[in-house]
Amino acid sequence: MGSLFCFALAAAIGLGSTWLAITRDVAFGGLHIGAWTARPKSGTADIDPYSRAAIERNGALPVGLGDGVAFVATSDENKRVLDGRCDVVMAGTTPQARFFTVTLYDLGGKLIPNALNRSGFTSQELIRGGDGTFQVSIGPRARPGNWLPTGGVERYLIFLRLYDTPVGIQTRAGRETPMPSVTVGRCL
Repeated sequence: MGSLFCFALAAAIGLGSTWLAITRDVAFGGLHIGAWTARPKSGTADIDPYSRAAIERNGALPVGLGDGVAFVATSDENKRVLDGRCDVVMAGTTPQARFFTVTLYDLGGKLIPNALNRSGFTSQELIRGGDGTFQVSIGPRARPGNWLPTGGVERYLIFLRLYDTPVGIQTRAGRETPMPSVTVGRCL
């Protein structure tokens, strides 16, 4: 009876920790720069088992390492979650890349519906300053310039996909890779 209890307890702990790692999007071997996290090995044969399970669970198609890398922000630099009722500013510059996209998704991995049918920008659409920097306002109320509407959703994710970029597995977090800052501001 005691060994059966130990086996059941071990199975519950093992399955529970696996479920948490997959649903909470734990990035083993991930690249962390400011508010951004990437899994550069997701599109390779060296992908970790938890990343593989998360990809299979949500049906996502990862960016292959030779094609680029996808970064995701779930909170700002101060660990404040991205709330669709708050004003968020993404500002700065990106690492060297031939092309990039910035897209908003809900926690289920779906594009955020809004009246403008705009859920992202490409690097060619962004309005930039003379020095190459940009600022994207994200929130429920219209803003001048680069604005992405949240539709007032409770939580969302920002994906920054860099294509044809040297950023990857060998990158040392925060040293040579300039990433845009993410700052949560005033909330409704």
